[in-house]
Amino acid sequence: MKRLEADMNIMPGIGTVASPTRPQNDFLGHETECREVLRPWLEGVLDMAESAGWNRRTAASTLMFLAAQHVSSAGPSADRKA
Repeated sequence: MKRLEADMNIMPGIGTVASPTRPQNDFLGHETECREVLRPWLEGVLDMAESAGWNRRTAASTLMFLAAQHVSSAGPSADRKA
């Protein structure tokens, strides 16, 4: 358990995520920008997982699973802001 707690403390060092500059109603531009912003973060997470001994493909697949699970549990109103 101590190893897990120590590893979890490393995550904040990944950096920040830039705010969107394109409006949500510009769907393609907004989504493209989001992909560009999150790509380096994702690469960093996958690098960390690989350095910890995880297979990179397994880690990527797990992230896809968790993201899909998050989206489906959030429901259709998750993308709308009041």
